[in-house]
Amino acid sequence: MSHKLNRRTVLKGLGAAGVTAGIAGCADDDNGEADAMVGVLQPATGDLGDLGSPIQDAGALPGLQLEDEGVPYEIDIRREDTETEPEVGIERAQALVDAGYPSITGAASSGVTIAVAQDIYLPEEVVGISPASTSPDITDIEGRYLLRTCPTDALQGVAAANLAYEDRGLETASTFYLNNDYGEGLNDSFVANFEDVGGEVFEESAFEAEQPSYDSELEVVLGDDPDLLYVVGYPDSGEQIFRDFYENFDADDTVVMVADGMQSNSLPGDVDNPMENVIGTAPAAVGPDRETFDELYEAEYGRDPGVFNAQAYDATAVHLLAQFRADELSGPAVADEVREVANPGGEVVTPSTLADGLEMAADGEEIQYQGASSEIVFDENGDLDAATFDIFEFDMDGYTVTEQFEL
Repeated sequence: MSHKLNRRTVLKGLGAAGVTAGIAGCADDDNGEADAMVGVLQPATGDLGDLGSPIQDAGALPGLQLEDEGVPYEIDIRREDTETEPEVGIERAQALVDAGYPSITGAASSGVTIAVAQDIYLPEEVVGISPASTSPDITDIEGRYLLRTCPTDALQGVAAANLAYEDRGLETASTFYLNNDYGEGLNDSFVANFEDVGGEVFEESAFEAEQPSYDSELEVVLGDDPDLLYVVGYPDSGEQIFRDFYENFDADDTVVMVADGMQSNSLPGDVDNPMENVIGTAPAAVGPDRETFDELYEAEYGRDPGVFNAQAYDATAVHLLAQFRADELSGPAVADEVREVANPGGEVVTPSTLADGLEMAADGEEIQYQGASSEIVFDENGDLDAATFDIFEFDMDGYTVTEQFEL
């Protein structure tokens, strides 16, 4: 383990499966193997591509950071594009497993993550940490090999319902949600919590992704004139939904609420409307060392980080620390160490001290990673034990976070 990294980008494959890229050091260990290997399984294309590409960048960032800092290890980070499709996600995850990666940061879409967990993570005993899959159904999947650095939508449903009913005084609602695990899970959580606090739900309607028109569906969910329309989906579908909404319905009569899946700065411009009647909720990034992450991300990619970006950085950082503390590069060995390097107890490691953390982990020292998004404390199900949410609003320049609250 005594060599210096030099940045390079290696094409890992080209063809029907698409292009994937990995970032690794040029030198090899004496045994020809990397010291750490993390796959970044995120959607660079598809319905979630607009949000997924920056998440993928953030997941690769710890490797680039450590390389720039000249750590004496070879860190192999390989990217794969799920295309926001479960079948593609399974295929790309299998490619990572076949190449020897014991840890994967991914996926983003809850439906993709659930499919990959059931077909790859659990049977292959590979550790997956999702930075963006928020479906409550994930809580019930084995927490040894599937964890997440984002909060469950069981909590976001509480946040959205309280914001609508208690804070904004919206007493009636209809919901319009993407027909997948993410959409269904968050819709169910919102509806249950909105009714619990005293609200009335008129209509619940699922929609299919990327349709040429949503006029007829919007007529149904807006037919009873609800105070609030709750929309759960991704930007590619959201563009058409909001184009139809503003063209054919009276925006002055209905407040629209969205969730993290549509927290996109490009959405108002794509819709050609400032979307000033739209509010949203999304998991916040409020970790102890958020500032260091922001600086690293901006320096590397020339833009501000977005939703779930800090969570992706943290997922990869935890993978790396667990791998260095493990006695071998295998999924079971890494799984044994994930909570050992993240949960309370030991010397605090943050993004700014990640290189030192690798040394301490390799020496078997007790450490606890406190990240860019949160302090990263995993419960037995692989979920976080606490969460903070942003409230955001839109204008033609994108979205602005207006306040935060904790659950």
